[in-house]
Amino acid sequence: MSGGLYYYQQILVASACIVFLVFAVLFFILKDIDNYPIYIKNQKKYEKQIKHIKHICLSLSDRMLIFFIVIPLLLCILVLSGQKFYLSSTDFKLILVIFILSTLTISLVNIYIRKELSNILIELKNTSFSDTKRTNISTKLLLQILPVIAVCIVFTYLAISTIYEKNNANTLSNYYTNQFKNSTNEKTFYTNEDLINVLNKISLHDNTDLLFIMDNSFNFTYQTGELSDFFKSYAAKLSISHNNKVFDYYGVSKQGIIFPITLNNGETYYLGASYIIYSNETVSYIVYILLGLAVLCSIILRAYARELSKNIENVNKSLKKIANDNQNFSGEKLYVTSVDEIGDLIVSFNKISDITAEHLNKIKNNQDMLMERERLASLGQLIGGIAHNLKTPIMSIAGADEGISDLVKELDASIGNPVVNDDDFHAIAKDMNDWIEKIKSYTSYMSDILTAVKGQAVTFSDQENENFTVSELFKRVDILMKHELKQAIVYLIISLKIPENTLIYGNVNSLVQVINNMISNSIQAYGGKPDQKIELIAEKDLDNHIIISVKDYGPGLPNVVKEKLFNEMVTTKGKNGTGLGLYMSYSTIKAHFNGDIKVETSKCGTTFNIILPLR
Repeated sequence: MSGGLYYYQQILVASACIVFLVFAVLFFILKDIDNYPIYIKNQKKYEKQIKHIKHICLSLSDRMLIFFIVIPLLLCILVLSGQKFYLSSTDFKLILVIFILSTLTISLVNIYIRKELSNILIELKNTSFSDTKRTNISTKLLLQILPVIAVCIVFTYLAISTIYEKNNANTLSNYYTNQFKNSTNEKTFYTNEDLINVLNKISLHDNTDLLFIMDNSFNFTYQTGELSDFFKSYAAKLSISHNNKVFDYYGVSKQGIIFPITLNNGETYYLGASYIIYSNETVSYIVYILLGLAVLCSIILRAYARELSKNIENVNKSLKKIANDNQNFSGEKLYVTSVDEIGDLIVSFNKISDITAEHLNKIKNNQDMLMERERLASLGQLIGGIAHNLKTPIMSIAGADEGISDLVKELDASIGNPVVNDDDFHAIAKDMNDWIEKIKSYTSYMSDILTAVKGQAVTFSDQENENFTVSELFKRVDILMKHELKQAIVYLIISLKIPENTLIYGNVNSLVQVINNMISNSIQAYGGKPDQKIELIAEKDLDNHIIISVKDYGPGLPNVVKEKLFNEMVTTKGKNGTGLGLYMSYSTIKAHFNGDIKVETSKCGTTFNIILPLR
């Protein structure tokens, strides 16, 4: 008994408090989760609440383990510190029992909670943990298994110490009983002094042991040291009915034995011994051994956990490579190093790797084919516009031809005519020269058109990288897009914020195609609304990159489209679009220019920024 309660009652009270505390904390933390079915029905409205629930579901299990295992340990240390470590062995065991109950309770509750929280996360369609701190799997395994190891260690200590104390008590009881028998065998005793002489000849097992004598009225007539009132009372009232064994106060690891002896006058006296059954030195050895085993188990567990974590991390890295860099994935495989679930996982990954590489090759081939078709389709539309653009210079050249023919006839008729002087001939020559200059400008314009079309007509395999100026780039864009812009009644405003002779290294035709595609998208963003403008801007940033921007003032892009814009073939044109344009553009800028494309969009318009490194 301690503090007015028997130990089993204290254990029951402690168990009830632990269970109450666990469920009280769970009720407080999980009260918001009960409403998750309502949140699921309107996820946009309750986005913040759903985010909070996901965070709780992902982190609660680990936090509970830490809270309900570390806190009891700290409380035990606090209690020991408050008592200056003068606790009885039984009180110390009681604290350990409470620790076991707390650890087992939370471990069992944690298993159930993890299952339920996993079901909630599945219903919430959770696919990431970006808002929750990531826990290393080796740490997670330690958190899950170390409490069980701690319980096993503590339980082992309790079992060993209990068995040790029981055996030690029996050993000491037999030791002093035999001593008393041997010292009093076949001897006659007359007075209390004779019995004291007997006790003085008894060899003590330990210098902390005490000897005493009780008379027939159970009064202590002699004792070699201080005995507690409880011990004296037990020895006087209960020892006879307990096989002559004496117990000290509840929780004190001290016991005793009494040995009845009859004096010559017929009175019965009792020789007794009091001894400590708890050896600090022995128990310390037990504790050190168990702590050593605990440390050894932790080290081994940590090593296995790290090895397990390493194998899983290798699979994770390879899967990330497939997800993030699938264009360059070539079917790498992992080596199988164990015959277990991890080995099965690696074997399955290798199969997925083979299948993924095969599918990526097929997709790449199909993508090249689709991109070539898209390019040819765009080229077909381009040629239609170019044909229209060529009509003007051709008709102008035809008009110039008629003008020169008339001047030739006039010149021929003027030969030998006395009225025509040298000034007239010079005037005719000047008119002819003017027509020739016009023909030159028309043919130069036609040559630029044909060069631009020829560049877009070549296949990707024929393209070569070279240096070209920003001015040359924008000139080709302006020529090729003129007809489409004119038809849509949309104006292209070109703004050069860098020198026009700034050089870009790459394939000019590929970059022209990318910019043209973005301008076409901007035209279509206006939905046929006339008298709109598109800005084509070239400038430098602080990192010495050229930024070519195509900016429109349309309705902008939906967030769903923006997130997938360069990763998937998405389109806002419905059945009229393939989604290849921007996908091709992004691939082209990445592969051929080592650049990037960023998009800025709002309800007031969209800006595509092509970022190119300068050499």
